[in-house]
Amino acid sequence: MLEELRKIREAVTPKPPPPPEPKPKGMIAEFMDFIGKAGVIGLAVGFIMGTYIGKVVSALVQDIIMPIPGALIPGGNWRAANATLPVGAGMTFRVGDFVGVIIDFAIVAVVIFFIAKYAGKAMEKSEEGMKEGIKEGKKE
Repeated sequence: MLEELRKIREAVTPKPPPPPEPKPKGMIAEFMDFIGKAGVIGLAVGFIMGTYIGKVVSALVQDIIMPIPGALIPGGNWRAANATLPVGAGMTFRVGDFVGVIIDFAIVAVVIFFIAKYAGKAMEKSEEGMKEGIKEGKKE
């Protein structure tokens, strides 16, 4: 009976966790492990793509969209509009440039919103397709 109780205790006692994976040896192996686990490559690709998408959106705003208000406003170069206060030697505020930057920001924000919205819908459709494929695979 004592032997049976020992067997039961061994069966119920949790097993010790497996030993941790050995750490990579050398600087190069450690660097490769860091790149693989941290998703650094995906982060770098996203950063580079974001930089160039920002350049494309800025070019769209400056070269395509902003000339339209410039053509409609008399005098054309509305970004050079100044407001001067006669205090001391005079304080000049570049109001046109400030308003232009705010308009640029608003347009860029709207364009990025639409890009993110489209990407979100594309991801949802992709996930739905994957779920459908998994369900069909289980039926077979």
